[in-house]
Formats: sequence, C-alpha cells, structure tokens
Amino acid sequence: PERHAMTTSPEKPAANTAPESPTSEMPAAKSAQLRGRTEPHVHSFNMPQIEPIDPYERPSYPFFYVPTDLLLGGSWVTGDNSDNGSFPVHNPSCGQILAHVADASVEQGIEALDAACDARASWAATSPRERADILNRAYTLMTQRTEVIARLMTLEMGKPLDQSRGEVAYAANYLRWYAEEAARSFGRTAVAPESGLQITTVRRPVGPCLLITPWNFPLAMAARKVAPALAAGCTAVLKPASLTPLSSLYFASLMREAGLPDGVLNVVTTSRTSEVVSALMADERLRKVSFTGSTAVGRTLLAQASQNVLRTSMELGGNAPFIVFEDADIPAAVEGAYAAKMRNMGEACTAANRFIVHEDVAEEFTRAFVERMEATVVGDGAIDGTECGPLIQPSAVESMLFMVEDALGKGALLACGGYIPELDSKVYGNTGGMPRNLNKGNFINPTVLTGVTDSMRVWREEIFGPVAPIATFGGYGEEGERTALKLANDTEYGLAAYVYTSNHPRFTRMAAGLEFGLIGYNSGVISNAAAPFGGVKQSGMGREGGPEGLEEYTELQYIGAPNPFA
Repeated sequence: PERHAMTTSPEKPAANTAPESPTSEMPAAKSAQLRGRTEPHVHSFNMPQIEPIDPYERPSYPFFYVPTDLLLGGSWVTGDNSDNGSFPVHNPSCGQILAHVADASVEQGIEALDAACDARASWAATSPRERADILNRAYTLMTQRTEVIARLMTLEMGKPLDQSRGEVAYAANYLRWYAEEAARSFGRTAVAPESGLQITTVRRPVGPCLLITPWNFPLAMAARKVAPALAAGCTAVLKPASLTPLSSLYFASLMREAGLPDGVLNVVTTSRTSEVVSALMADERLRKVSFTGSTAVGRTLLAQASQNVLRTSMELGGNAPFIVFEDADIPAAVEGAYAAKMRNMGEACTAANRFIVHEDVAEEFTRAFVERMEATVVGDGAIDGTECGPLIQPSAVESMLFMVEDALGKGALLACGGYIPELDSKVYGNTGGMPRNLNKGNFINPTVLTGVTDSMRVWREEIFGPVAPIATFGGYGEEGERTALKLANDTEYGLAAYVYTSNHPRFTRMAAGLEFGLIGYNSGVISNAAAPFGGVKQSGMGREGGPEGLEEYTELQYIGAPNPFA
C-alpha cells in the first residue's frame, strides 16, 4: 500500500520541505513526472516495543516505513524492468524476503541522468552555505533516527546492531564534515614570476556524477560519496547494490526531507546493473563516476570511463597485512587484530587479511587471538549481544569454506572454526516480525589458520569473511623489517596495512616502505570522515573523506589576466 514514509508527516508531502528559495525549484525528468508520485510505495518494518530513553534515539512507535521506488527527478517511480517491476531483498540471517524493490530499466537509468542534468546548473549556482545547511539538516535527521536506520541496515545486511549504530554515526559524520567543507573550496591568486600576468584559480563542480556503492556498508558508502558531491555543487545518480538497497532509499528520503531540491540526488535500484551502468557510462553528459567494489569490476568501469574521459574515483579490493613485531604490546595487538578482522564479519576492504607475526611472539599472539575468536558470539545481528552476523549470501560461505579447504590441503593447520555453526531454528529478534530459522542463514564460525604460505588462496586473494591466516617471520632490526616488508608488499593490492610495534622509529621506516594508501599504527580501526581514504596499485585511485574528498568532485580552472599591480 502507499503510505507516507516515516520521514514525512501525514499532513505534508514527501517532497522538498526546505524554505522556498530561488534555487529550490528545479526541473525534473518529464517522463518521471508523468508516471511518478510525490510519495513512494513503502515497506513497513516492525520496531521493538522499547520504553524510549530519548524520543528520537529509541522510537516507541511499532513500525517504520522505507521507500521501495526509484527516485527520479523528485518523483518516486515504479520499476519498468522484469514482469512485476521489482526484485526481492533478503535477510541474510535466515533467507526470508524483507521487501520487493523497484527494478529499473536501462531507460529509467537514463531518466535519472536526465534529472541530474536538468538540475545541474541551478544546484551549482546555489551558495556553499545553502548546500551546507541542507547537509547539516540531513546530519541532524540521521543522528536522530539512528535506531531506525541501524535496524534496517542489520535486517538487509546482517551486521550486529551495535556495528550498524556505529555505521550510522560514521555516515552522519560525512554529512557534517562536508557541510563544514562546502564553504572551503578555495582557489588561489598569484602573480606570475614575470610580473606581467595575474594567475587566478577557481574550483568548479565537475558535473553530473554516477555513484556506485557496495553492499557491505550500504549507508556509509552512500554518504561518503553523496556528501562531497553535493557540497561541491554536483548532481548525482546513486546506484546502490541490489543486495542492500533499502538503506540508500531511506537515506534518499531523508535527504529530501532535509530540503534537497528535486533532481539533485536520484536513486536507481536495478537487477540489471551491468546494462544500466554501461548505458550511463556511455552518455557523454556524465562527467564523473565514483565506485566502491571489486578490482575486477573497477577495471571494467575504468575502460568504459576512458571512452568519454570521465573523472574517476575507484575504491577497490584489498589484501591488508597485519604486522606484529617482537616488541609489540601483545594484548593490544590481539584486540587490534580482532577489530581489524571481525568488524563487519570481515566483509570490509580494509579487513586484515594476512597476519604476519614475528616468530618470537607468534605462539603468544596466536593463542590469545584464537581464544578471542572462539569466544565470538555468532548469530542474528538483530539480537543484542551478537558479535558476528551472517555473511551476505550463500556463495560467500562457500568461498570461505573453499579457501579453508585449499589451505588445509596445502599444509596449513586449523586453529579454530572452519565450519558452519548449528544455530536456533526459531528465533524472535528484537526487530519483531516472524520467527527466523537461523540454520537457513549464511553463517560460518570465525576461523584461524596457522602455518599459512603464499601458495594458498587464503593468502593471495581478498578473503571478505571471518577467516584469519597467520604466517611468521624472523630476523631482528633492519633484517626483520625487510622481511616483514617483503611479505606485506607481495600483493597486487595496496589499500590498508596495520603495524604493531613499540618502536616509533621502526614504524616510521615501515610506513615509508609499505605500498598502501592507509596505514594503522597500533590501531586496528582507522577510517574517519576527516581523513583521506583510498589505495594504491590495484586497490584504486582517488580519495574519499577529508578535504581531498571534496576536490575529487571539482575541476580546477585557471584564469590569466593582466597584472593590475604591474
């Protein structure tokens, strides 16, 4: 049934609620206007009956509503693709269908770009302060609705609720950071050395952007791309992953409530990702693509981007080393290792994939790390206390088991895990709804392998799950450092690396030699909205976050004029 989204009061439409201004009224794609609605079809989800601590943080109402339509030029539109125009979204903890989401056709993907192009000039002409105000309102709305968004994210992606709440805070910080950065996109003025010319540079919005987000951090990745694009004055087409589109749709409705004008942000959900994205990439009106996902898909997009010489930001795969020297604080290293490995069930491009431990402390580290992994509470992420939820789909579990089997067949030893746990067949999570059979979910116990070599797939490939391979190295001083560096850099990837040592000069030398874009020093979690995120080698190009993230959505223009002071 058609209902008002939770982010809209029954008395008002879900369209722009910002105060009227000359830049608030923008044209949208005509075909979307003819077929669309100001209010979307929505799917309702149960909320637990919790006595509210805060009227925003823990809502006491029994349901919340999530849009399931496409957002094209300010109108909510049903999908044209497939017989019923929709595709299912599943709960990975039990396999149940959560909702059916609009399935866009290629033509509807182009309609989204039409809307972004229609809104381009007007949005670019808005003042940085006005853009900042919208992003700040969105930040407030997102933080107020932390509990609702976190529960939605856990339902569609599987991560434990406390991690989902953390992702909401992380995503909201991108909105706040780029609200603050919107007014700080500065150029410069200088006099040429010959004194006859004045040099002026200004930053202009790059233009309509295609933002393609992954399933593992469905809210944070959308915010990390949308916030700088809007702050820079760009319009966008957001294409969320088909496995987890609900968080992005809710995010889009929240942005509209914050006052974002029609056509500035458009959302296309589709089961025909390759066809829709290819059509958008071939359209000469598109000026930038930002993608987070696998290196294989990134290569394809880079080839497509070359045809129209698009600006690109690529955050691709990783194979992060986690180096523990003999002088490391072992309890701290174990906690850092657990955080770097098990955050998001290991389904993160920054997850520690290769544990490189000095032979002097390998036994102590491994024993403590195995104890921590074995103590992990595996189950439905919607149940408080769960530390490791399901993987995203059955094929992910099969991949983990295959990697473990390959390693064991080549001589590795199984320290813990390596199997599918037997869980409850009738669970009532605190998100309400029907009971769930967790034995139909995509679970695997946290796993540790020792005696791993570089001939094993678990060492060479990105794992993307709760499997931790450990190898050892020897040597002291510069010899040990060279050995660790050689092991760490022996990969085509270069996203994140982690180093644990009590010797700061040693870390400085290691950081200089590590071929990675992000390096954690005695810390297993280092992502922050104020810091530039990105990799080198086949882990991608460009940066997201920090002042550098805003520059990715601008073009630098140089103006030469006679020097007025000459």
